[in-house]
Amino acid sequence: MSSIALGPLSLPIAQVLMIVAFAVALFAGAVAGRREQVSVGGPLTDILLWSLVCARIGFVVLYFDHYRDDLLGMIDIRDGGFHLVSGLVGCVAATAWQLWRHPSVRQALGIAVTIGVLVWALPWGLIKLMQVQGQGIPDVAVESPDGDYRPLEAMADGRPMVVNLWASWCPPCVREMPVLEEAQETHGDIAFVFVNQGEGPPTVNSFLDEHGLTLRNVVLDRKREVASNTGSQGLPTTLFYDASGQLVTVHHGELSSATLADNLSEFGTDKGDNN
Repeated sequence: MSSIALGPLSLPIAQVLMIVAFAVALFAGAVAGRREQVSVGGPLTDILLWSLVCARIGFVVLYFDHYRDDLLGMIDIRDGGFHLVSGLVGCVAATAWQLWRHPSVRQALGIAVTIGVLVWALPWGLIKLMQVQGQGIPDVAVESPDGDYRPLEAMADGRPMVVNLWASWCPPCVREMPVLEEAQETHGDIAFVFVNQGEGPPTVNSFLDEHGLTLRNVVLDRKREVASNTGSQGLPTTLFYDASGQLVTVHHGELSSATLADNLSEFGTDKGDNN
């Protein structure tokens, strides 16, 4: 499973782990600081925020060409663009600053940060490994708007394949469609497949006409079998399969041109290709 459903909401595993890790760190810090009667809540929050800010800055710098004409996009974190190494560097730097600035909480804060990082990193690494290792394209027959069925795997035609799970009622799906539409023209060596979840031909065709989209490989998955087989509870979700049909990465939520380029780099695609 790559996401967790919470009522009408769906959160990626990575976000859930971050929330859990922060809560555990707060608890560990409270226990460790009980003897000295110190609180680590403020410093811990600052460390988390600085880690996220650094992770975002690192990502924007890495893919600056994609943000050059969209400066507001730099702060639009809905695309999920964060750079792991930059975030970890920010975490170390912020932790060092807080330890130097607040000598009275050094022991409790050090314990809290260490436990929090371990609670996040170990499950995240294991889930990431399990998520992509040995997962092939789902054995699901998808339906064309004309009513014909064919295996999803056959649509790759020996190429890497990007499978976008979407629905017409999903605002982030609507916002990311132009990015994917442009990408299918730019990257002719990659098969882009748009798998609608749970809707019929009239709804899908009306949606494409209304938004003036020219998409190839639009298919229907009325029973949401692809989502079920891949553990993708939320929309939009985009799955990236290599030429051998193995899952290499998954993106939950809206794609920007930068986050799409980041995921396509798993195929060896140059970061600047998708301008």
